[in-house]
Amino acid sequence: MRFQLLGPLALADGPDVVVLQPSKPVILLAALLLHANSTVSAEYLQRAVWGEDQPATARAALQTCVLRLRRLFTKHGVTGTSIEAVPGGYRITAGPPTLDLLGFRDQVRRATALAGDPEAELYTLKDALSLWQGSLLANVRSDVLHRDEVPRLSEERLRAVERVCDLLLGLGRCGEALVDLWTATRVYPGHERFHEQLIEALYRTGRQSQALAEYRRVKGFLLDELGVDPSPSLRQLELSILRGEDLGAGGGSGAGGIRGAAGTRGAAGVRGAAGAVGALEPAPATLDPGSTPPAALDPGSTPQGVQGVVVPLPSSAPVVGPVPAVPHFTGREAEAAAMAARLTAPPPPDAGGQRPLTVLVSGAPGIGKSALAQHVAHLVRDSFPAGRLLVRMTRADGHPRTADEVAAEVAAALGSGRAGERALLVLDDVVDADQVRPLLTSPDLAVVVTSRMGLGGLIATHGGWVHRLTAFTEAESYALLLAALGAERVEAEPRAARQLAVLCGHFPAALRILTARLLTRPGLRLGDAVEWLGDDPLARLTLTDSPDHSVSGLFDRALGRLDPRLSEAFLRIGSGPPELLGGTGSTGGPEGAVRKGSHPPVPEDVLEQLADAGLLEDGPPGPYRIHDLLRAHLRRTVRIRNRRTEKV
Repeated sequence: MRFQLLGPLALADGPDVVVLQPSKPVILLAALLLHANSTVSAEYLQRAVWGEDQPATARAALQTCVLRLRRLFTKHGVTGTSIEAVPGGYRITAGPPTLDLLGFRDQVRRATALAGDPEAELYTLKDALSLWQGSLLANVRSDVLHRDEVPRLSEERLRAVERVCDLLLGLGRCGEALVDLWTATRVYPGHERFHEQLIEALYRTGRQSQALAEYRRVKGFLLDELGVDPSPSLRQLELSILRGEDLGAGGGSGAGGIRGAAGTRGAAGVRGAAGAVGALEPAPATLDPGSTPPAALDPGSTPQGVQGVVVPLPSSAPVVGPVPAVPHFTGREAEAAAMAARLTAPPPPDAGGQRPLTVLVSGAPGIGKSALAQHVAHLVRDSFPAGRLLVRMTRADGHPRTADEVAAEVAAALGSGRAGERALLVLDDVVDADQVRPLLTSPDLAVVVTSRMGLGGLIATHGGWVHRLTAFTEAESYALLLAALGAERVEAEPRAARQLAVLCGHFPAALRILTARLLTRPGLRLGDAVEWLGDDPLARLTLTDSPDHSVSGLFDRALGRLDPRLSEAFLRIGSGPPELLGGTGSTGGPEGAVRKGSHPPVPEDVLEQLADAGLLEDGPPGPYRIHDLLRAHLRRTVRIRNRRTEKV
């Protein structure tokens, strides 16, 4: 049994997680866990539970809360952890295996000891950050804890994120650092250190104009909101860029002349991780402790951390790394439970231990395959003591990595693993079965494969289970909006929220991009957003400061992977009448009436290949259909191409 404090307070037993309902005993448990292995005074605990205006019976009520907690521990089978009454207060005992906060700190200490090996330090820090599961203590309604404890913990996390970005910059992996920094600078607009890192990463990846534009943006924010000028290090960084100076690999903190996190860096003189956090951080202490803060754009997340939004990976991205957490994962409850059960179940008696367990998650681009796989990997973490690795199977340009290349990287990553203990591989964005087969060789491995392709040949030869994802249900879409935007904003306009979900086609990628845009425009009413989005959904479903995060870009990259003949056939299907899909009858949905005879259907083998590529969904009408957003994109693509042809 493990306590999860780095997010909603929860109890975890393998893949089973129980998020505790808000109550006074839960506040008491949080206060004790925040000071695990130390005596916490009864006076402090009373203030944490009841605030400054305590009832006269607070001390007796505190004892009652302790008894209720002990009964809770018994109910859930908590062993090895107990609440002790000690002189002056209470104490709870825990260690890194039983409390994620202590596990995080233990990993950070290990990373510090690896300062001479930047790759190892980076891997260890990312593994530490993967323990963070969303908004701190979202289900703990204590103003005292959110005021006094949550900001301190958030600062610990920010220092780790800063260090990760410093290491990436120092290792020359600026493109990979950009992924985290775009989000971090928007979630923490007053945190100058993240802006310094972002501007440096942009400049060193050849995007000088964007780097200068970002400097102007943060300068305007600091002047307008705080009435201060940028720090000397930010001004020096701008001057270095204007002069065209080579910041080089020494710009970060890591190897190659990289200094410690508290030092200065290169010609830019950028401050280290000791830089101050600005006054406008969205610290959870400023929110209603019972609400869900907008942590969907968590600065520790990866591209897949924004559920369903898949962005191009930088060319320098590592092939193998720790599985990142997915903040505010919503929906897919049945799929997640089934996958966790299959990954943790004992092998079938006829397997002979010779073949690893394989679970395939397939579906359209942006449907949330990677997010589901990574979420499940964290649910089953206790069943894989040898580690959980995310293996990227495609390059930045969408081309597949070779099986030999990936196998060598995986072998190197698992080389220090413990013999006989199980490891979990998440093979992300697999293009064909031949990439996977060389990795299915060890009985100590379980494998989760995500792919747009059906990979029927792999399942036929190696067995396993298939989960093919489709768009969210109405309830799942609404839950995502609640988690990302907060209950107060969504429940004030529930009808508008549901209309926005419909405009997004209940498509996870579209919903996540929409919520990111709405988070940056907190004054925009959801009702006004309906009209704004409805005018041109495809154009509005993009992040203007990060064009790679867009529904149209997502679909364009998917089409770019197709054989040109398939791509042309798909454009014809998407821009033509529904009968090209071979359906009969009619439907009242957005596809309109399906008529036979006016157009010959597309050959069945072409439709099967497009369905296998995740671009066609199961009907009705007929055996296939196209998602509304994808059909709109195809029609727009054809119109643009026709206009260009006319100009020529």
